[in-house]
Amino acid sequence: MRYDLNLLPVFVVLMEERNVTRAAERLGITQPALSNTLNRLRETFRDPLFVRERYGIRPTELAEEIAPAIAEALAKLDDVILGQQDFDPSSAERLFTIAPNDYVEFVLVPAIVERLRQVAPGIRLRLTPFGSDIAETGVMSGTTAMVLGRMTDPPDNLVVQHLMEDGLACVVRADHPDIGDSISKEQYERLKHVNMLPPGRLRAGLFQSLERQGLKREVAVSVTHFLSIPELVAVTDYCTTLPALICRRIALDPRLKVLPPPVDLGTFPVQMAWHVRHRNDPAHRWLRGLIGEVAGELAR
Repeated sequence: MRYDLNLLPVFVVLMEERNVTRAAERLGITQPALSNTLNRLRETFRDPLFVRERYGIRPTELAEEIAPAIAEALAKLDDVILGQQDFDPSSAERLFTIAPNDYVEFVLVPAIVERLRQVAPGIRLRLTPFGSDIAETGVMSGTTAMVLGRMTDPPDNLVVQHLMEDGLACVVRADHPDIGDSISKEQYERLKHVNMLPPGRLRAGLFQSLERQGLKREVAVSVTHFLSIPELVAVTDYCTTLPALICRRIALDPRLKVLPPPVDLGTFPVQMAWHVRHRNDPAHRWLRGLIGEVAGELAR
């Protein structure tokens, strides 16, 4: 070969991190060593590839153009080599990048990490955001092992597996002056509500459920993470509508009480998707199986 194949994984990490310091830490090498590798990459491609900016580096047009092909080629090599190796989770040392949405990160990821600690302590997870655009997670190129959340119109190169269903419940403060052990439709519409932003698949599903049932809400506060909602509800007379598995944790807070919604808001699916090239990889198959087991136990 007229080039060093070891240069290409460094290129992929630089594309993903857009920061030399973080890329060096992730690769486990020093910044001077990374700079040396970057210089060799520039010589190979005869292009600067990355331009320094105030808060990191920006890929050039050529880097953006070649990145998908390099990521795909490396993923195929992984499949060929790793697919021929036996996988022993108890002794394996491996890093998986997964992309959970906010709901999965809050509800499911802690249980996954706890199970990995027990049966595969050498398996590490790196989380990358999964918002409303699945293309930004890296799963379509194969650099991300899987996405976890709700899939809407997934591309043909992804395999989608159903993990579980979750419902919705309401939360108000325990000593709410107007709400007792249940909440009526009239009370629900009269209260002010705390809502979740940004608009992801789950939030769209809630709005659709409310619309189907003819239920109105006056949103007083919109937040960006589930963790801030209990604190807001605990000090106001506001109400919030959240997934039941999140409410299961909230119910442990004595300041709050969880109530059934005034009408049936239905359920929503939680799914896992991965690139078809990972279908037969023993390590990927094992991790998907573990996640499926954990999700099933949690839903029960």
